[in-house]
Amino acid sequence: MHAKIPPTTAKGLIGYARVSTEDQGTDPQVDELRAAGCATVEEEHASGADRSRPVLARLLREIRPGETLVVVRLDRLARSVSHLLAVIEQLEAKGAHFRSLRDPIDTTTPQGMFSLQVLGAVAQLERALIAERTKAGLRSARSRGRIGGNPGLRARDPAAIRKVRAARDAAHLNGVLAHLDEWLPAVRWMRPAQPWGDVVRVLNRTPGSSPGVAARWTTERLRRTVRRLVEEKIVEPDLLERAPRQPADDRLIVLVAGIAAAAPERTLQQIAAQLETMRERTPRGGTRWHPSSVRHLLIQAERKGLIARP
Repeated sequence: MHAKIPPTTAKGLIGYARVSTEDQGTDPQVDELRAAGCATVEEEHASGADRSRPVLARLLREIRPGETLVVVRLDRLARSVSHLLAVIEQLEAKGAHFRSLRDPIDTTTPQGMFSLQVLGAVAQLERALIAERTKAGLRSARSRGRIGGNPGLRARDPAAIRKVRAARDAAHLNGVLAHLDEWLPAVRWMRPAQPWGDVVRVLNRTPGSSPGVAARWTTERLRRTVRRLVEEKIVEPDLLERAPRQPADDRLIVLVAGIAAAAPERTLQQIAAQLETMRERTPRGGTRWHPSSVRHLLIQAERKGLIARP
């Protein structure tokens, strides 16, 4: 039996309840989460292997600093230790916390952080053991004359090819969701007003905005990724609309707004340096950018409703 948290410590608790099928009910989890002090409880119907989980993705995007994501058990949130650590890393990046009611994981306490570190060490050991077993198995197979790899792929079996492609697609989506907050704000600011190529140039020049499964974005990878997120109803369909032709000045306004949205902590001087690195011409056609030029474009972006400046 779990005791209720006093109101003073229950502030900012957001519950997440998940069941695998529509036939199952989340009521027991919801009751336990509310008893623990969660004023808000989000419910989701998705299997443990489902990587998309739009409700969880939205929670991770919208959670605010100081808030705590609470689940009844770890298996309601993550399908593996590595997935759990990825989710907690994303929460920490937002200044938020995580707690499991039935497990010794609470990132607001020293004991909970110690348990998390132990889990991380176990996950690292598990990956090392799996890699070693895989290498040993391949060496043993080669010594017996067996060829490694997927027999279905070697035979070009359509079903095997579809299965492998689906697994790769799911892995890519998982990586994308884990890093969503690092690159999606810039895409939302710039699309569809700006062409995909400009968005890619901004993202690839912004620290920490990798797609999560590759070192750099390409135009096709970004377009494909956004299309998949639209299919999963995670982002708005209008991001995929064709970019209109724009005067050079309007294009620069949206471009600078996108850079500011991708990294709000950047100074005017840093934005100017990025524009020079991107080989963007100033409104007057020059190659040297000054903070005053950047400020002027940001003011115009504010007037157009593209950004909100303090």
